[in-house]
Amino acid sequence: MRVLILGVDGYIGWALAQKLAAKGYDLYGADNFITRKRVREVGSDSVLPVPQISKRLLSFKDHYGKAIKFFRGNVADPEFLYKVFKEVKPDAVYHLAEQRSAPYSMIGLKQANETMTGNLVSTINLIYASKDINPDVHIIKLGTMGEYGTPNIDITEGFFDVEFRGRKDTLPFPRNASSWYHWSKVHDSNNLMFANRLWKLKITDVMQGVVYGTATKEIAHSNLYTRFDIDEVWGTALNRFAAQAVSGLPITPYGKGDQKRGFLSLEDSVSCLTIALEKPPNEGEYRVLNQFDQYYSVNYLARTVKEAYKEVTGNDARIEHVENPRIEAEEHYYNPDHDKLHNLGYRPSGELKGDVTKIIEDLIEHREKCIELKEVVMPKTLWRKSSGL
Repeated sequence: MRVLILGVDGYIGWALAQKLAAKGYDLYGADNFITRKRVREVGSDSVLPVPQISKRLLSFKDHYGKAIKFFRGNVADPEFLYKVFKEVKPDAVYHLAEQRSAPYSMIGLKQANETMTGNLVSTINLIYASKDINPDVHIIKLGTMGEYGTPNIDITEGFFDVEFRGRKDTLPFPRNASSWYHWSKVHDSNNLMFANRLWKLKITDVMQGVVYGTATKEIAHSNLYTRFDIDEVWGTALNRFAAQAVSGLPITPYGKGDQKRGFLSLEDSVSCLTIALEKPPNEGEYRVLNQFDQYYSVNYLARTVKEAYKEVTGNDARIEHVENPRIEAEEHYYNPDHDKLHNLGYRPSGELKGDVTKIIEDLIEHREKCIELKEVVMPKTLWRKSSGL
């Protein structure tokens, strides 16, 4: 099977490529390295050393015995994407090539526009390239559980049954996002649903929870590391908490810390994405998968990091709540469904405490880098102060 990964240089994309290579797929990848550039713009870097793409690809070929055919370019450029599709003729394509940070999208007008235009245009380009060149391709699009927000009802997987004023229908579950980034993902989902209605494209729309972790089973040595960001713009909560503990900073939940979100490890993220490939939807189906293991409060994550750090090092880490830079409900009901992947055979690879222990052990080896980056960990991007011209 010919599998194309758009965004192959990223945190999930590079780990996914290794999972699929180990299973024998023919791999193709595209990237324009914009995440590397944007991370540098906020004064940060990956804690785990990430080689340039030429060295990454050589190490990949040496380890797995087969190369990734790589294309350098921007998926938001339709001519580039059409060229890639015509050459590869993929059986399946993963769309991971979007701006992935909520805080980045809230810095100001420039970043909001970059997020909206880049994410929406890249998805529209993918839709049309698929329709025009290879309408049988399976599109696997990475969305986010953040599309749903935190409604005061259970969250279904994509659609729900509604009865209103004596009439019934099955409708898309309402979205109520909390950043320009999350709204861009909502618009992507709407466009994918419409494309499916128009042209019966085969689509899996993945509503992914927050991903944490330094490694997967396939990442065998340092030249195969995926990136690991810890700053307030690009680092997700649990990854950031672990780095704070290792560098001697307080662990800093935002606000009261009672916000609940779905989480899963990097290992389980790529496993779920692989299952979505190997157990595709029916021809002409638009399928939504809620992809996470369990949902936790931010306070629970902070306490878990504190306990794991104590067990690994014998030292105490402290928890200090800071003012929430975001506009979000801090106390809320949260009960999302996530049955479909389990019904397809997915089982979590481990438990949270063990995963956090592994992160801390890996970061201790790179403690100096964590300390070097400690000035960019604390929140500076304030939702209410997002700036215009």
